[in-house]
Amino acid sequence: MRSIFPHDDDVPDTGFTALTAGRVVLRRLRLTDLVAFVAYRSDPEVARYQGWTAPYPVERAHRMLVELAAEHPDTPGEWFQFAVALAGTDELIGDCGAHVPLAEPRQAEIGFTFAPAHQGRGYATDAVRRLLDYLLVERRKHRVVAACDARNVRSSALLRRVGMRQEGVLRQGVWAKGEWTDEELYAVLQEEWRAR
Repeated sequence: MRSIFPHDDDVPDTGFTALTAGRVVLRRLRLTDLVAFVAYRSDPEVARYQGWTAPYPVERAHRMLVELAAEHPDTPGEWFQFAVALAGTDELIGDCGAHVPLAEPRQAEIGFTFAPAHQGRGYATDAVRRLLDYLLVERRKHRVVAACDARNVRSSALLRRVGMRQEGVLRQGVWAKGEWTDEELYAVLQEEWRAR
């Protein structure tokens, strides 16, 4: 059977523990993160442009954290959530996700969520840049994409700031929370990332 990984040495990162990025660390989520994780995901402003509604169910969060303990960042067809913690204190301040498509494991999609108290300080920029470096350089993905609600101007600005380019807008392309919304599409190629 042919491997889904394009190179013999592109084996899943089953030993993943953490990625350092200056002031923040991207690491595995732990059950000890449950309270903080549920707290920021339950904030109505945080949930506004996400695929869930506030409050975020504790049972759902617990199940996710347990399931993620058995996963790795390169599982085709699955999302993997990275905890984003402050480097000095290990305090959970948000999470970044990466999804590797089952049909094309040389690509990935990213997303991110941060606690309001830690927004506007550059932590998300640091974390997303590190995640892109991990995916495009260390995991050798050909292309990474992201999508966000067009009204979410802070996320759009972050995607541009980290070096992703806007590729288009799906006009009223997403039905979200009872309304049709515009979705902005962003991407970066490995060659673009390496050349920056």
